[in-house]
Amino acid sequence: MLFQSESFQVAFVKDNIAEFKFCVPGSVNKLSQQTLSDCGAALKELAANKDIKGMIFTSDKDHFIVGADIFEFLPTFKKSEEELTQWIKNATDVFDLLEDLPFPTISAINGMALGGGCEWVLATDFRVASEELKMGLPEVKLGIMPGFGGTVRLPRIIGADNAMTWITTGKEHRAKQALAVGAVDAVVAKDKLVDSAIKMVELAANGKLDWQAKRQAKLDPLAMNQMEQGMSFATAQGMVFGKTKGHYPSPLMAVATIKTAANHGRAEAMAIENINFAKLAKTDEAAAQVGIFLADQFIKSKARKLAKNSSTDIKQAAVLGAGIMGGGIAYQSAYKGTPIIMKDINQAALDLGMQEASKLLGNKVQRGHMKLEQMVATLGAIKPTLSDDDVKKADIIVEAVVENPKIKQAVLSQLEKDMPEGTVLTSNTSTIRIDELASALEKPENFCGMHFFNPVHRMPLVEIIRGEKTSDETINAVVDYALKLGKSPIVVNDCPGFFVNRVLFPYFAGFNQLVVEGADFAKADKVMENVFGWPMGPAYLLDVVGLDTANHCTGVMADGFPERMAEQEKDPVALLVKEGRFGQKNGKGFYQYAPDRKGKPKKAKDADAIALLSTICDAPKEFSKEEVIDRCMIPMLNEVLLCLQENIVASPQEADMALIYGLGFPPFRGGAFRYLDQIGLANFVAKADQYAHLGAIYQVSDITRQWAEEGRQFYSVEGA
Repeated sequence: MLFQSESFQVAFVKDNIAEFKFCVPGSVNKLSQQTLSDCGAALKELAANKDIKGMIFTSDKDHFIVGADIFEFLPTFKKSEEELTQWIKNATDVFDLLEDLPFPTISAINGMALGGGCEWVLATDFRVASEELKMGLPEVKLGIMPGFGGTVRLPRIIGADNAMTWITTGKEHRAKQALAVGAVDAVVAKDKLVDSAIKMVELAANGKLDWQAKRQAKLDPLAMNQMEQGMSFATAQGMVFGKTKGHYPSPLMAVATIKTAANHGRAEAMAIENINFAKLAKTDEAAAQVGIFLADQFIKSKARKLAKNSSTDIKQAAVLGAGIMGGGIAYQSAYKGTPIIMKDINQAALDLGMQEASKLLGNKVQRGHMKLEQMVATLGAIKPTLSDDDVKKADIIVEAVVENPKIKQAVLSQLEKDMPEGTVLTSNTSTIRIDELASALEKPENFCGMHFFNPVHRMPLVEIIRGEKTSDETINAVVDYALKLGKSPIVVNDCPGFFVNRVLFPYFAGFNQLVVEGADFAKADKVMENVFGWPMGPAYLLDVVGLDTANHCTGVMADGFPERMAEQEKDPVALLVKEGRFGQKNGKGFYQYAPDRKGKPKKAKDADAIALLSTICDAPKEFSKEEVIDRCMIPMLNEVLLCLQENIVASPQEADMALIYGLGFPPFRGGAFRYLDQIGLANFVAKADQYAHLGAIYQVSDITRQWAEEGRQFYSVEGA
């Protein structure tokens, strides 16, 4: 044994070829501060060993290194900028030691090499990967950028344009993609990975592969002339700003770092990265995005504990009601490994559901993420049927028929009569109270809500709604199934709209009232998108949801919360629906829609909609950006606070992740409660009081006022 620590061991694997094997305790390899310190000590000792002629880096697990241990590194972000710069330099010095070893090095990458793991392999001379490779630098998703040399080495390995795309998007890249741009030098079968790495490093040690030239390219300035640099960096900055609208400093800082370091060697380039990383780590956006990561870990941990307590073995699922939604649920279940029966009373709906599943799987085959035989097998795991008898075989049934309480009650009542003892029954309803639906059942304890968001395959959230009589076992089983679907389940208590839609409709109500007072809905959309950061403004979102759907839900919410959410005499959405304008689904709503070159609906102004709205709205009036944001957001934030106070949602973490995953709440703001922490609850109450005359949705509760007086913060200073 040449060197051994708790996290890795180094020994000769063949002749003078050493193997540096990561074996961090736990299920995955992570780079902790202790691991990096031990690596530094080992690399200094190994560099002095004259017997070593080459070295391979391997992992004893299914993945190489999944990144740095964010939980351990977080307290470091609380240091001063100067202290943080020195700390990150100490870490990058370890990677420099790796790169400077006096013999050729190669990483044998199995599975994931992400974040610090990716930066580790970039510091070796060569990289050979298994077909299961997933490689990337996801740091921008935490509001930071690569800090272990990623902005220095990656551009010099795969070119500045490719590197800036990798770093600013934070995406994972598969083996073929990595090979195509030169991020890895070879891709082999998993069982040949180590042997291939040994052969390659032997070739390098024997002078048949020029490892010194590969290394020197990473030590030198970028191989780009001034004209190429000007075009490349200007284009990247423009593209990043266009996508982020300036809300996310990390991708812009990454581009600026690569640009500033382009004409410097490694030492100067690394110093630039060290300084800029420290600056980013101190931003509010980094605090918010790291907070999202922590909240995500919180909800996943909570879900895993519930699922672990389930005694229901779900081997067969069923969805009742096909079409786009049913097909999406069926696809997700089959794709993630749980066979599913898709039942409908209409063959055309079944055909549509299978077409939806087939389209989604076909896209995966087309992108190279799935083989054709896998697609066929997955489709085979979906059984479309018109027969009620087939559904009796299911361990869990998701009812997804039309959003009408009487129809749903009738369907659920019949299902309960037919299904075997122990079958779990759920309803994919978006607003109807679970207790109302459960009133038609003899065993309401076996029933709960399972609210999927559209499109099912993209939206990570599933709201699981506990009724008054829902048993813990039912909740545990449904959480378990949601996890098997690859979703992020959040359990909420029952009320009209549950959590996500309950807080969404006051937001819509605030917007509608603004339009009635003469606001230009298109301008309001731009403010909420470009200034506040929503992916879609309220008018555009209403069109995408479907104005008819939104209008129906408004009625449900008005019945449930008549004081705050009563239907208004002048309602832009109701007016548009009355005139047959349903949004994207029929090409006309607030906007008009026509297919673009890719066949996707593209919105444009519609004079007819503007003329129609003028019949109920005041004369056009300009509102400041701040007022547009306040008028839309105060009602939503008020309702979020009420949901926590009424125990509809159990914690700020669950509320924030539900809004981010279910509605696209701007991640750089960290969620509703983190946003309230940033602006200060007392400031929020003072601002809400300015609009209290507009109605109940702007009036804060006594508890909220008390919390504000107490200086309540929903997250600790450390961001936990």
